[in-house]
Amino acid sequence: MPNKFDDFVYRLVSKNAMVPQAVLDGFLQEAGRGGVTLISLLAKNRSVNEADLMRLLAQELNLEYVNLKNVKIDKSIVDAVPYKFAWHYKFVPLKIEHNALTVAVDFPLDIKTQDELRLHFGYDIRMMITTEKDIAEELKKLYGLGADTIEKILAAPSGIDKIAENVSRDQVEDIDTLAEDASVINLVNQIIVEAYRKRATDIHIEPYRGELKLRYRIDGVLYDANVPANIKQLIRPILSRIKIMANLNIVERRLPQDGRIAVKTQDQVLDLRVSFIPTPYGESVVLRMLPTMMLFNLEKLGLAASDQKLLEQLITKPHGIIFVTGPTGSGKTTTLYTCLNKINTRERKIITIEDPIEYEMPGITQIQVMSEVGLTFACGLRSILRHDPDIIMVGEVRDLETAEIAIRVALTGHLVFSTLHTNDAASGITRLIDIGVEAYLVASSVEAFIAQRLVRVICPFCRREDPRSLPEVKVQIASGLNLGSSDGVKIYKGTGCEECNFTGFHGRTAIYEILLMDEVIREMVLKKPSSENIKLMAMSRGMRTLRQDGWRKVLEGITTPEEIMNVTEEEKYPQAQDLSGSEGAGPLAEGDVFAAADKVSAYSNRRLFMRLDAKVTVHWKIYAPDSREGDKLFPEYQSATKNISAGGLLFSTKETVPKASVLELKIDLPEELPITCLAKVVRVADLETEKGYDVAVCFLDLSGADRSRLNKFVIEKFEEMENKES
Repeated sequence: MPNKFDDFVYRLVSKNAMVPQAVLDGFLQEAGRGGVTLISLLAKNRSVNEADLMRLLAQELNLEYVNLKNVKIDKSIVDAVPYKFAWHYKFVPLKIEHNALTVAVDFPLDIKTQDELRLHFGYDIRMMITTEKDIAEELKKLYGLGADTIEKILAAPSGIDKIAENVSRDQVEDIDTLAEDASVINLVNQIIVEAYRKRATDIHIEPYRGELKLRYRIDGVLYDANVPANIKQLIRPILSRIKIMANLNIVERRLPQDGRIAVKTQDQVLDLRVSFIPTPYGESVVLRMLPTMMLFNLEKLGLAASDQKLLEQLITKPHGIIFVTGPTGSGKTTTLYTCLNKINTRERKIITIEDPIEYEMPGITQIQVMSEVGLTFACGLRSILRHDPDIIMVGEVRDLETAEIAIRVALTGHLVFSTLHTNDAASGITRLIDIGVEAYLVASSVEAFIAQRLVRVICPFCRREDPRSLPEVKVQIASGLNLGSSDGVKIYKGTGCEECNFTGFHGRTAIYEILLMDEVIREMVLKKPSSENIKLMAMSRGMRTLRQDGWRKVLEGITTPEEIMNVTEEEKYPQAQDLSGSEGAGPLAEGDVFAAADKVSAYSNRRLFMRLDAKVTVHWKIYAPDSREGDKLFPEYQSATKNISAGGLLFSTKETVPKASVLELKIDLPEELPITCLAKVVRVADLETEKGYDVAVCFLDLSGADRSRLNKFVIEKFEEMENKES
């Protein structure tokens, strides 16, 4: 039956017509069952906004409404009010002044309750109204996660005596009983649910001298979880409960143990990877949280449009190897699974061998490496071939045997995906050669090396332009992307809000570096060059480095410069020279742009690409990082080229184009798909015969595939013109 307060809320909601009367009557009948209030039912079913209802309630009762998210509570107030009182009476202590204790409640305390609190604390009680959800969150923040559960356990009869047995490492008889106690189960569940709610990927439970630390890894960074100090008395029961859930030996504490737990929270089933290691003060455990089913979407990986198109072309090849490189935790497995998901059809047989299997994928045969019984990558790879696969994924190439088998499988008509632990894409080539793979096998079998890193994404709810960003950083970004000037560079950051747990970041994305193994690179590999030389050549052929891809994401407001500098190395190669020419220089010769473009692309004076005197339609507009701003301020124009190469082009226009600006280009190749890229204006010259300008640009982010396509077009047209003349 509903109580008097529910009746009061019912009349208030009905009076203000906040909910249809029939719905409200149904909620009133349900209120009171199992201790559920009418306000809780209305908020749970989203029939009303709980904060709006509480404001209306406060106004009706002549009380003040308080948003606890905007209140800073002094620690002395928290120390003066034990958690068991705050939790039992469901209030948050706010302040003590003038012999009065001000508390935030979700319903007015009755006279009896006020008398009990006044008697215990010796203060008059003043009330403010807030939401039930905010009270629960604030109590957790002030007193620590699971404080009520810990209080119950320690207050239970003989509970302290049993927990004291933890001091002796030989006493194990009662651990199983303690771990199965409902309170311990509840505490462990709270730890897991809180981690999931905060988007954590790992839970770290670490014992030290006299304390137990609980930490969550969120967006790649570890954060301390606020837990009560007396949780240290429950180390053994907590660890024993986790061991039982993972089906591990609860008696063994001297050796590392690994296991798995499947749990369900809300509508998501989580796969928890559990790892125990012994330490001087007890066992330390890490639980890695993975959803059993995950949506893998190529568009959400963080690839630039040109890189995504290139990757889609690579994964549809009939044979060859694609290596994804990077350190542990850089997202390599997610990229590989996304590629497999993209090409997973009924017509293809896909088999993977992994250690461990990260995610379960329907329609794909997955094998778990078990070295203890002899099932290694190399052994499993040999057996996989007898199952007639079309596509194979090898979790990691660790040794010569696995590398050679994978390469020979690729040479016999299979598409193979695998990973390497290297710092960049070019180092993948030298790593394979260093472990003993013949250079000719690398050159003939590998299609591409893809390096990647994960960076945190600025929270979209509190993203603001950073007014304190250093000019030196803007100059570095402009230099890395050959923008010429840093005047238009904007840097953003997150100020911190409730949505991102006041970190300024919400989620992670990847930055990529794709080294395409074209004929030039393959020929170079046969000579066993250094990784620096390979990278230099790849950059000259259109490869965008990890740092350059990161700088693009900084310009787009996706991440911060600090994130990029934390995961990438400073470019060691010579930066592009200022090719815009000095003021007052003579008109630009039509061929100069191609020498300039070749310098920017190859960082040398050697011309790499053939130049064609031909008219090709090009659509262009000035580039702005904020596309909405760009659409308003910079319209699109159409011009015809005078000269074109795979390094740059020259076109004439009557529009004014700022020197050293960056343009968005779309080049309409006859009978082919258009090419889109960014280009830097390296020279603007007045036309001598008419009003207008010659504009010379060099390509900045042209993909290797598009550069090869453009170069092929130029060569074919040049040969066609020569044949006509002869």
